[in-house]
Amino acid sequence: MIPGFANRRRFSDLTEQEVLALAISSEEDDGRIYRSYAEMLRGDYPASAAVFDGMAAEEDEHRRRLIDLHRQRFGEVIPLIRREHVSGFYARRPVWLTQNLGLERIREEAGQMERDAARFYHAAAQATSDAGTRRLLGDLAQAESGHVERADQLIEHNLGPAAKTEEEAAAHRQFVLTWVQPGLAGLMDGSVSTLAPIFATAFATQNTHTTFLVGLAASIGAGISMGFTEAASDDGQISGRGSPIKRGIAAGVMTTLGGLGHALPYLIPDFWTATTIAMIVVFVELWAIAWIQNRYMQTPFLRAAFQVVVGGALVFGAGALIGAG
Repeated sequence: MIPGFANRRRFSDLTEQEVLALAISSEEDDGRIYRSYAEMLRGDYPASAAVFDGMAAEEDEHRRRLIDLHRQRFGEVIPLIRREHVSGFYARRPVWLTQNLGLERIREEAGQMERDAARFYHAAAQATSDAGTRRLLGDLAQAESGHVERADQLIEHNLGPAAKTEEEAAAHRQFVLTWVQPGLAGLMDGSVSTLAPIFATAFATQNTHTTFLVGLAASIGAGISMGFTEAASDDGQISGRGSPIKRGIAAGVMTTLGGLGHALPYLIPDFWTATTIAMIVVFVELWAIAWIQNRYMQTPFLRAAFQVVVGGALVFGAGALIGAG
């Protein structure tokens, strides 16, 4: 038996009063979630925060209507029943899991919340044969569908084209500062700085296994160093560059990948085959860096390509000459 599921009740076993109580608690939870979204977004995206404030107010209004209906039909005491008490009932993502999501992803999460609730009530209404329960579930389904329509109206009212464009631009800037910049710095460091030790070892020993081990050590060591340096250098509070943990992960992972790209070919036993493939990988890496600079940093492509390719060629040449000598 799966722990935690033995005490759950099937939705089909709930009474009409319990279904109504479940709807009340669900509306209350959703209102709290929307308010949490609003607080998370208020500083950077005030227009979107206003949307979620409005959606929370809608949830409160529907909860009040449901409580009034419960008071009329069943009295003042509302049974304590929540989503987690019902087997198969739709679940909500914990709010702390959305704190690292982008603006558009949070909007999608909110839309999915309303669609899930509407679909569930429609399906439940179709499955019951009791007229009163069917009517109650149908009313709840209509209310949830109205939430979806109301959410669209709130987005139109609070998030006009100008505000949406401004927020999307702000989200893009934050993505670039938090992920692209440190990731690009890591990729450049891993791709370029490891060229010299890897190819110096390759030409000095002509032993692919030794070269791979040196490349692996250099890549992982550089990734750890780059990640810790990025995370420790700026907490993001003043610069606005975002979470130091995110930036450290981006820099560390991309540094390691940048070095591993031209170290992995040396798993091939034949030296010249491995070296040829490694050179091709280096070429692809350097052009990828130039493309990323052009795409996200608005650096002219020819200038980015010249800087990266020339720098990489100089480092590669230094390593090859030192190894050959």
